[in-house]
Amino acid sequence: MAQGDKSKYTDKQIRKAEHIAESYESRGVPEKQAEARAWATVNKDDGGGKKPGGAGRGRATGHPAAHRGGETGGKASASRTAEQRSASAKKAAATRKRNAEAARHAS
Repeated sequence: MAQGDKSKYTDKQIRKAEHIAESYESRGVPEKQAEARAWATVNKDDGGGKKPGGAGRGRATGHPAAHRGGETGGKASASRTAEQRSASAKKAAATRKRNAEAARHAS
């Protein structure tokens, strides 16, 4: 398989790369760079093409980049008591209120 050849990728992998590239382009990334980033993400998720002869064939995907965020989310909050979480929320609300007041008086 020559460099840049996508023949070993499944239809799903190709759709995934197109979707990721579109997302990058909508955020202002140049087309060529968006495409390169998209395929890098697909390769990171799947380890390469899944059709026979592709580098990723037969390998489990493990933890795709698209799902990593959920592993760590909520651990800090879960380890605190209800009183600690409540105090933190009240402090955050007071800060937002204070910042909103400051912004209102600044303009």
